[in-house]
Amino acid sequence: MSVQQLGDARRGKLADNMAGFGRALRRAGVRTDSARIALAAEAAMLVGVESRHDLAAAMEAVMISREQDRGVFRELFDAWFRDPELANKLLAQMLPSTEGKAEPVKRRPRVREALAAPREPMQAPRNEREVEFDAAMTASDRQRLHHADFNALGAAEYRLVERLARDIALPVPTVAARRLHPAGNAGTHSRMNWPGVWHEAGRTGGEMFRLPRLARRRQPLPLLVLVDVSGSMERYARLLLAFLHAATRRAGRRDVFAFGTQLTDLTPAFRIADTDAMLAAAGAAIADFAGGTRLGGSLAELRRRHARRLSGRRTLVLVISDGLDTGEPDVLEQELLWLKRHTRRVLWLNPLLRYEGYAPLARGAAVLHRHADAMLAVHNLNALEELASSLAALMRCGR
Repeated sequence: MSVQQLGDARRGKLADNMAGFGRALRRAGVRTDSARIALAAEAAMLVGVESRHDLAAAMEAVMISREQDRGVFRELFDAWFRDPELANKLLAQMLPSTEGKAEPVKRRPRVREALAAPREPMQAPRNEREVEFDAAMTASDRQRLHHADFNALGAAEYRLVERLARDIALPVPTVAARRLHPAGNAGTHSRMNWPGVWHEAGRTGGEMFRLPRLARRRQPLPLLVLVDVSGSMERYARLLLAFLHAATRRAGRRDVFAFGTQLTDLTPAFRIADTDAMLAAAGAAIADFAGGTRLGGSLAELRRRHARRLSGRRTLVLVISDGLDTGEPDVLEQELLWLKRHTRRVLWLNPLLRYEGYAPLARGAAVLHRHADAMLAVHNLNALEELASSLAALMRCGR
């Protein structure tokens, strides 16, 4: 089909479908705007609509800039452009496979939410603020969400903040490794690279114009993350798991455990590349979600079954909890002392620091405060953005 036969993409059903598809991508958390939607329409005019594969590839090239969004785009494209008449009748988890027959299809939560929203632009409810799903937020809306407590967000705002949290970086502090590597003319703390010296001398007839040196490699500290999934931490656990999965993706070794009334190993789930799939796997693995809290018993199980996960005294431990422990304080204190002897730092990330004048008066909180090297807030996006600089400062100054 030629461009003339395809027609002007700014008018007719193609333009409506392009605009609707762009809004669906935004609802799914993909960063796109009117300029990219216009580019997608131009790409459709250039490649034509005979080949579904070519059309999808052309639109993906101009609308997607992050690797993590490609899977969402492809699933949403398949659902949106399958049949214009049936598209308006799609359910959140259902997709027609043949005429008159529907089968459940496993989709990413972001795609299900985007498909479940109204499809036609004139049918969208206008009484709900667009900040809840639209990525093109105003400055005031973004500022409000950055300082809003996770526990005070509405359902739609919670989903949007969860996606914003995935874009926050968390550079893990690094230390000097044992292995050396060529470092050119490094500083005084490096050593001479004698094989490199002889190699340079052989190339220049015995003259030494440069003295290569060796320096220690820098590597991120191993991470041990303990996430409280009790009832009081229910609103924070999912969001912080999504944040840590994306923020520590390029870190070195990371071991993640959830604890409530028992200890659950989430490290296999964290090896999954897609954050939505990781959350689904973690939800299936955690059997005591929204229950009680027994941090002391969970640390005892960690010591008995997973002590080899600790890399000497180099591991950085992040305990994410509000400290409302229902176990025995003596057990918790004993296990925390063991943990401190075998790790580099134990940091307590506490969402209750949102309250001015907070004091750890609960029995478990008092023990945790006494033995933790520092206590940091993790109750909103602004606190998560400050977490990286706080970690770096703590590693420099010690306790």
